[in-house]
Amino acid sequence: MDHFFSEGTQVWLRENGQHYPSYVQSSAGGVIVFKTYYNQVFTYKQSTITRQKVTTMHPTSTNGVEDMAELGDLHEGSIMYNLYQRYQENKIYTYIGSILASVNPYKLIPGLYDRNAVELYSRHHMGEIPPHIFAVANECYRCLWKRHDNQCVLISGESGAGKTESTKLILKYLSAMSQHSLEMSSKEKTASVEQAILESSPIMEAFGNAKTVYNNNSSRFGKFIQLCICQKGHIQGGRIVDYLLEKNRVVRQNPEERNYHVFYALLEGAEKEEREAFYLLHPEKYHYLNQSGCIGDETISDKETFQEVK
Repeated sequence: MDHFFSEGTQVWLRENGQHYPSYVQSSAGGVIVFKTYYNQVFTYKQSTITRQKVTTMHPTSTNGVEDMAELGDLHEGSIMYNLYQRYQENKIYTYIGSILASVNPYKLIPGLYDRNAVELYSRHHMGEIPPHIFAVANECYRCLWKRHDNQCVLISGESGAGKTESTKLILKYLSAMSQHSLEMSSKEKTASVEQAILESSPIMEAFGNAKTVYNNNSSRFGKFIQLCICQKGHIQGGRIVDYLLEKNRVVRQNPEERNYHVFYALLEGAEKEEREAFYLLHPEKYHYLNQSGCIGDETISDKETFQEVK
């Protein structure tokens, strides 16, 4: 095991049941100091180190990969470190075979979802260029259009992972592809269908999303979106089925959480004449809105929400 202890050697250090990406910081006098890439330091006597404690890091873990099915080190630590490396470079998408893993950046990444990105991924199959949610959407669209096979995209993750935004991005891509395939004779009719599908998102979010302690725009319901695409690749229609709405939130919220967005949007966004006509007060005047101690948040614009829904 002597090669494990050369200064600078990259290794996996197993500590507290986890694998930490590390390197040998120093090796002298029978004492080995390891420093993890998360800035933790561990010191051991060389005589106590076993192969279960320290293993050499595979080159794929050192450099990172776009598809984690190619990782040479197969454990939770290598997966987390690969995602961490890519996240530091604003590469928030990573494949696991045909599965796409996404890490929410909680910020806008310039150019990631613009028209150029849509056109780029429309010209390549999944896996030919860097991972992206548009690649998944494109694969579904091509299979629908070319092979006439029904497709299903399952978006899962914990609260705040970005499921709602991912859904909107897939709809955005499919709408763009539909518009691209339109014949001039049907452009006006089909475009209105696509627009209606995209514009349904703000309405669903206003009535079904709320601020929680983990996520300022948390979906408090599940939804199944179905799109109907004809043989020419046009979106002909669609429907949204909602289920499991958190009904009790209407009358009770946990501390520092809010009721559904629509209530605050109405009270903050309505014009003076509308307030007077419907006897509307400020949110803090209503028990069902003020009981949690949270009325607003600097990251939420209730007035903008009102205008989008109105």
